[in-house]
Amino acid sequence: MSNPFKKILHHYEVPDVLKKKVLNDVNMIKLTIDVADLFLVKYPNTIGTFFSGNSKNSKKKK
Repeated sequence: MSNPFKKILHHYEVPDVLKKKVLNDVNMIKLTIDVADLFLVKYPNTIGTFFSGNSKNSKKKK
């Protein structure tokens, strides 16, 4: 079985249009992950902490 990565031609350059498309796709994926993290993880944790009260402060007051 031959290694397909050895068949890649090293002296050819990737077109700029393809480079831009790949970088735009990667940036869109990163943005989607950041937005999902914000609204699905951090926001519910913040709201939960806000409504339950800060357990550290409530123990000190008693």
